[in-house]
Amino acid sequence: MSSEQRYQISYGKLQVPVYRTFAQPLEGVAPIPESAFSGRGNQLVGMEVDVEVFGDNFLPAYTVGDNSMVVATDSMKNIILHHALDAPCATPAGYLDSLGRYLLATYPQMQALRLTARELPFDAVPVPDGAGGFAPSAVLFGNTRGDTAIATFSFARDAAGQPVPTGHECGITGIRLLKVTGSAFTRFVRDANTTLPERGDRPLYIFMDVNWTYADAADLLAADHARYVPTEQVRDLLQVTFAGFVSESIQHLVHEMGMRLLARFPQLAGVSFSAQNHTPDPIAVSETNPQEKVYSSAFPAYGHIALTLRRGEE
Repeated sequence: MSSEQRYQISYGKLQVPVYRTFAQPLEGVAPIPESAFSGRGNQLVGMEVDVEVFGDNFLPAYTVGDNSMVVATDSMKNIILHHALDAPCATPAGYLDSLGRYLLATYPQMQALRLTARELPFDAVPVPDGAGGFAPSAVLFGNTRGDTAIATFSFARDAAGQPVPTGHECGITGIRLLKVTGSAFTRFVRDANTTLPERGDRPLYIFMDVNWTYADAADLLAADHARYVPTEQVRDLLQVTFAGFVSESIQHLVHEMGMRLLARFPQLAGVSFSAQNHTPDPIAVSETNPQEKVYSSAFPAYGHIALTLRRGEE
C-alpha cells in the first residue's frame, strides 16, 4: 500500500428530533389554482435535523487521535435544539440557513457543512367550531401523513472565511398514491420474455419522492415568502395532476407532473422524481358491473422510474 494516503472524511450529529411550538407563522404565500394552501400557523413544527461537518483539519482525530479540532457532536445537538427557539424563521429552509451560518460563525475550525431537516409530519385535527361545522384545532395535532417534507443546505467559507451557501434542495419523500382508473400501459416491447398483458385502463399505485431547487435561493429564504414554494402546494399539484391526467405509463405521468410544476412555479430551476410502480395484480371482476374488481398486492419486486427536468437556457 502506498505511504501517501488519501482521505475523504466527515462527521456530525444525525436525526436530532426537534419539536418547536408557536413558531413564526408562514404567511404571504402566493395562491395557486391546484391548492387551497395559503399559509400555516406553525403552532407545532416537528423536524429531524442532521448536521454533517466536512474538512481536512480534523483529520488528526482519525490518524493520531488528536481531537483538538473536533467539535463534539453532543455540542452540535445542543445547538440544533436551542437554535430552533432563537431562529426567527417560518420555514425549515430558513432555520437551516440560520443554523448553518451560526455554526460556521461559532466554530472557525468547521470548513464546510451539510444540513438536513426532515419533517416530522403533524397536521391539525378537525374539531367542532361551535357553529355547526369543523375547523382545524389550534392545539391538537395528529401524525396522520406518510409523506415527509425535506430540505438540505450546504455551506462553505469564502476567501475571507465567511459562510457561503453552496447548494440547496427541497423535496417530499414517501408519497404514496393509488388511482383506481384512468391510467394505462400499452404498446411496450413484446417478445418471448413478456407475460404482462397490455392494460388500457388499470389501477396505478405509485411510491414517489420529488425534489426541487430554486434558480435563486433568495426566493426560498425571503422573509415575505412571496416566491416561496410550499411543500403543501407541491403535494396538491402532484395529486391534482395524477387525478386528472390519463397517463400511458409512470414515465408519462412524472413528466407531466414535472412540466406542470415548472410552469406553475417559474422560480424553480429544476425538479426530479424517483418513482416506484406498486400497481396491484387483478384477481376477479364482477359479472354484472365491470367496475367492481378485486386486486391484490403485486410481486414484491417493483419497477423504478427516474426523471430530472431543468429549465433550458433563456
